[in-house]
Amino acid sequence: MSQTPKILAFAGSARTDSFHKKLVKIAAKGAAEAGAETTFIDLRDFPMPIYDQDLQEASGFPRTALQFKQILKEHQGFLIASPEYNSSLTALLKNAIDWASRPEPGEPPLGLTCFRGKVAAIMSTSPGGLGGIRGLVHLRAILGNIGTIVLPDQKTIPNAYDMFDESGQLKDTKQQASVEALGAKLTELVAKLHGGV
Repeated sequence: MSQTPKILAFAGSARTDSFHKKLVKIAAKGAAEAGAETTFIDLRDFPMPIYDQDLQEASGFPRTALQFKQILKEHQGFLIASPEYNSSLTALLKNAIDWASRPEPGEPPLGLTCFRGKVAAIMSTSPGGLGGIRGLVHLRAILGNIGTIVLPDQKTIPNAYDMFDESGQLKDTKQQASVEALGAKLTELVAKLHGGV
């Protein structure tokens, strides 16, 4: 019996009215329409201290880091919308990845159980003209180095202040369809790799 692809969507921004939360939800809509079971989480709900090995050894994993790790483990694919801060990804997103990449007791060192063999599609938007593309270069490298397959396709949306309507959708129907298609493409690849729809 075929397995429904499970796709996790999240943004590297905690801001309530984040453009990236809106963007990744559009991609998740495309994934769901392609047959995936999609879950959206807000990293604001998983506050974690800055990663510190001394802290981990003294106190173990923060509860929120373990929760985040478990959710990652339960999904085969990730949709990640990453803001560009100073030509890179946000500290929020990098720190969440850093905690999740650390082995829990009983896991092999460098096992990367949350990331190895998973598939990701990445996207960004920005008030500027480049759409956040410089930050995606760093995110792609990080994910690839920890064992995640990153789709060659990615999406950037420039001029973010003018691109979204009041309901969080993109005003440009071609852009909307392109972001949804990225979610669908991720679903299709996960399905092929895991024998799904």
